[in-house]
Amino acid sequence: MTQQIPVAELRRRFPSEFVWGVATSAFQIEGAARADGKGPSIWDEFCRVPGAIADGGTGDVACDHYHRLEADLDLIADLGVTAYRFSISWPRVQPSGSGPYNDRGVAFYERLVDGLLERNIQPYATLYHWDLPAELQHHSGGWLARDTAYRFAEYAQVVSRRLGDRVVSIATHNEPWVSAVLGYERGVFAPGVKDRRVAYQASHHLLLSHGLAMQAIRAAGIKAEVGIVLNMSPVRPATDSEIDAHHARLEDGRLVRWYTDALFKGQYPADIIEHLGADAPQVQAGDAASIAQPCDFVGINYYHPTVSSSSNPASPASTGAAVTDMGWEVAPNALSGLLLRLKRDYQLPPIYITENGAAYRDQLVNGQVDDEQRRHYIESHLVAVAEAIDRGVDVRGYFVWSLMDNFEWAEGYRKRFGIVHVDYATLRRTLKRSALWYRSLLSAVA
Repeated sequence: MTQQIPVAELRRRFPSEFVWGVATSAFQIEGAARADGKGPSIWDEFCRVPGAIADGGTGDVACDHYHRLEADLDLIADLGVTAYRFSISWPRVQPSGSGPYNDRGVAFYERLVDGLLERNIQPYATLYHWDLPAELQHHSGGWLARDTAYRFAEYAQVVSRRLGDRVVSIATHNEPWVSAVLGYERGVFAPGVKDRRVAYQASHHLLLSHGLAMQAIRAAGIKAEVGIVLNMSPVRPATDSEIDAHHARLEDGRLVRWYTDALFKGQYPADIIEHLGADAPQVQAGDAASIAQPCDFVGINYYHPTVSSSSNPASPASTGAAVTDMGWEVAPNALSGLLLRLKRDYQLPPIYITENGAAYRDQLVNGQVDDEQRRHYIESHLVAVAEAIDRGVDVRGYFVWSLMDNFEWAEGYRKRFGIVHVDYATLRRTLKRSALWYRSLLSAVA
């Protein structure tokens, strides 16, 4: 049994106004894949590719959150969180990615936001969590096309006009690196393209769409804070060799600096442009300034450190004393180190830890799930956040990934990240030990 920190002691390490939340994404939990006028996404189609999803699963039903909204909102409220981070399905509100909007789809998110507010929970919306309308992929190659960035800005403005008076935060994108690299270079995520040149052009258009969306949202007079969410991982060389150090520097450039330099320095890192050569993206005049729009916040998603070598440029570190069911090293100190590095290297807006959590092989026994490893993972990473705050990093909030077990992309339903267990046969929700602990932390007197 891991030694547990008293919850009141841990809670006192955070400011009284600190935001405590849980997070999900639309495709992973909503289901209702063809309900009420929703159009297909690239993930709906990718799930039909033989062998693409480890267990052959789809997002057709997922957790059926679309049809269980009120009960799930009560579940969130029962945890005692002050905020809920969710994403909006673009093809649910605009089935083709251009043209008419689907009022029934928009109405779902209005009910979601209103239901959160009725329960005194702050809505944190994300406009894009990887489920691109399939029509945009068919018509123009998805994020390879510059036109998709303009379509996204239009979508952002329409949605923000409908919801922006009630949500407190709007993130344009969740993890553009994943969309670009896993989707268009490695091909293990939708849309399954394997072309580095396409991937880096897509990454540029994703970032450009962020900047254009920021402008469009602000032009609509929305008062919500606006920013972006990035996945980050500190990269270390596998050995002390000079060549491994070189590869680690390149991987840090591809994973971290490519996005942070563009957003907060107004340029792509020169060493990565040189490294890409002919695969570097085509950039038009004015793009850099559009991308580097001032952000009200930046979200950071952290799970594990990365190891780089000449034989394997990037792999999740797995040599630590503890690893998760994903094979990822449990390294909370790497999170505090990452936050301090960002403070040193950039002039950043306030930071939110928008995703942090772990997958384990949970067992439901006599109506309970004793996920002590996950509870300890969350606790240890909160300690790391507190240490970064003590050293001057402006972290304003923390969101556990994830509220509930769900469709875990290419892994299907094999990996469970939730603090709430979902029985996929019955869709029954059960609070795990980690959820009960999190609730006790949030109810502790700070």
